[in-house]
This record gives sequence, C-alpha cells and structure tokens, in this order.
Amino acid sequence: MELLFMGLAAGAVLSYFIFSKFATRSKRQRANQQSIILLEKIKRVSKLISVEGEFAEIYHHENTKEKLLGLISSKKKAIVIINAKVHIGFDFTKIQMESDLEEKCIRLLAFPEPEIISVEPTLRYYDIQNGLLNKFNSDDLTAVNAAAKEHIINKVPDSNLIPMANTEALQALQVLNNLAETIGWRLDISALELPNHTQKKLTTS
Repeated sequence: MELLFMGLAAGAVLSYFIFSKFATRSKRQRANQQSIILLEKIKRVSKLISVEGEFAEIYHHENTKEKLLGLISSKKKAIVIINAKVHIGFDFTKIQMESDLEEKCIRLLAFPEPEIISVEPTLRYYDIQNGLLNKFNSDDLTAVNAAAKEHIINKVPDSNLIPMANTEALQALQVLNNLAETIGWRLDISALELPNHTQKKLTTS
C-alpha cells in the first residue's frame, strides 16, 4: 500500500514538472509570437506624418545657351509661383528596439529624427520669355518642377516645421504604445533622451 502511495505521489510530481515544462515553453513561444506580430505591425506603419506646412515662394528660373562657339547666347526665363505642402514625420523603419519576452515589454533603444516625408508642389508660370534659339520644352518644365521642389526642401530648415515635429514626438510614441497594448505588452522608452514631461505623459496615458 505504501509503495502504491509513493508511486502515485512520484507520478504526480513527475506529471507536474512535465506539465510545467510544456506550459512554460508554450508561454514563451506565445510571447515570442506576440513580439514578432508587434514588430511586423510597427513595420507596416512605416511612416507617420506629424506636421504639415504650406509654402508660397516666388522662384526665378533662367537658362542661357551659347551657340556658334559662344559667339551667340540665347536666354530663356520665367517667374514661377510655387505653392507647396510639406509633410514632416517619422520613419518607423529606422527604429531600434528589443523585446523582453518575460516582461512582455518592447524597449525602444533609438528613435528616428523628424524628416521630410513628402513635398507636393503646385507651380504657376508667369512672364515666360523664350530666347530666339532657346525655347521652353517639356524637358525644361520637368527640370523646373524638380528645381522648385528642391527649392522648397532647402527652405524647410529655416522654418519651424522640424521643431514642431520634435514637440509632436509624443504622438508617434503613442502610436507605438497603442500597438503594444493591443496584444497586452507595454512600451519602455526609458533608454530614449526625451523631456521628462514627454515620458510622463506617455506612461500615464
């Protein structure tokens, strides 16, 4: 009778350890799968626009061509009114992070700087002057469009769009935090150099 009791007790203990081992492995596999799903979701977000700015610029385009070994020059020029929308945001593909399966935590190690996501210029041409041997064609219009876009891009650093995007970084972090919470995880931003009030807002939201 004692041997039977000892055998049952040993079997129960052995069953418990076997069950615990498989349960732990299953839990770890599930957490690992959740981590993979979360990272894939973040990659799908890809780019987040946080600030939109509008520019109105006057752009002077001028082109001179020389003919007959430089003996004759022909100039064409135009005044171009540029109205453009510029979107500033964050490229999530540049995020560096790691996952903690035990604590179900995603730790952000590096967060991208705000950058220009898109520039949408609308051009209107005024005072178009063709030269006698140098006239505007479709290639010129394409070149002017590219130059106008570059002109707007060069104006962005002098605007307040980048600083505004930096202050809106909380919005981008909140998107990541919401993604983590959908699968029962949390976002740890303690490794990032952010203002204290930004971290506080995120952790208490």
